[in-house]
Amino acid sequence: MTVHEVEVLVVGGGPAGLATAIAARLRGLEVDLLDRRSPPIDKPCGEGLMPSGIEALGELGVSVEDLPGRSFEGIRYVDGDVSAEGRFEGGQGRGIRRLVLHRALVDRALELGVRCHWGVAVENFETAGRDGCEVRSSAGDWRSRWVVAADGLHSRLRALLGLDGTSARWPRFGVRRHYQLEPWSSFVEVYWQRGCEAYVTPVDDDLVGIAILWSGKKASFDELLSGFDDLRRRLENAPLASKDRGSGPFLQRVKARSQGRVALVGDAAGYVDALTGEGLGLAFHQALALARALEVGELHSYEADCRRIVRAPEALTKATLLLSRFPRLRPKVVRVLAGDSALFSRLLAVQNHDRDLWPSAALDLARLGGRLLLPG
Repeated sequence: MTVHEVEVLVVGGGPAGLATAIAARLRGLEVDLLDRRSPPIDKPCGEGLMPSGIEALGELGVSVEDLPGRSFEGIRYVDGDVSAEGRFEGGQGRGIRRLVLHRALVDRALELGVRCHWGVAVENFETAGRDGCEVRSSAGDWRSRWVVAADGLHSRLRALLGLDGTSARWPRFGVRRHYQLEPWSSFVEVYWQRGCEAYVTPVDDDLVGIAILWSGKKASFDELLSGFDDLRRRLENAPLASKDRGSGPFLQRVKARSQGRVALVGDAAGYVDALTGEGLGLAFHQALALARALEVGELHSYEADCRRIVRAPEALTKATLLLSRFPRLRPKVVRVLAGDSALFSRLLAVQNHDRDLWPSAALDLARLGGRLLLPG
């Protein structure tokens, strides 16, 4: 049986795993990466990168300007005849097809010397004392000083470590489809229905991605789309450009993001909801933080950095989820934001890791709550 020895073993070759492998190589660490699939790897995803995610990606040496895609200037909420727009204050976001982004990350990893092993399934995992870990796979055994679990929303390594938290009380799901047509908006648009939202992301000059998120029983994309009359009419003559892909349940709680010499990153490190589109950005920031911790040989700083990275986005995601759970509240929120675009933009800035605005975020949310209590 072949035995491979390496400093860092990354299990999972999606964007989070590749970003971690790249960040570790940039700090001089030897890295192997395993994934049971082969590139390019597609996945249900809103495909919108927020400005902070683009910045983190740039630190990894990947420029979105060099990739096919379409820029957007903010987020627009659409609720019937009322719409609210929030603009990014520090640059633009960019819609990029997931397959395009994955190819770029694979190319960057290979350029830096990451040894990628595709089509390799992890079969078992155990801690080998204080000095490292052992992973058994379909292609042999690995002994490594550090293991990174980047194996997704329903992480097998997280479960083997006993780090799974409690399950969701109201599970939510998502399904994604692409249409071949020119984007009609320079915003990511969010259309609201009772217990269901549709996200429209410009992905290229002739390509639009639609992600529908909902809670409740299983449903097809067409069944869900039928509830969005305006959006359905826009799309009814457009050619389909991809197969439907679904995902969920979204909420994944974790007891910790590291244990011994193993760290969780990306969706494997816990997930609230796809609602605000920050999954990729958070994964890239976590990858950079984890590489710093691996370089100095301890994971305590990574736990602290993760809490800081996810604090504001998770708080705003949970607050926004209330709009789906309490549909009577949603029209009032959209009307308030429609009348105060500066407030909407500040909330987007906080979500995008503008730490200078964090002290004022609580005040903004309190003001928003006060307006919602007013009659009308």
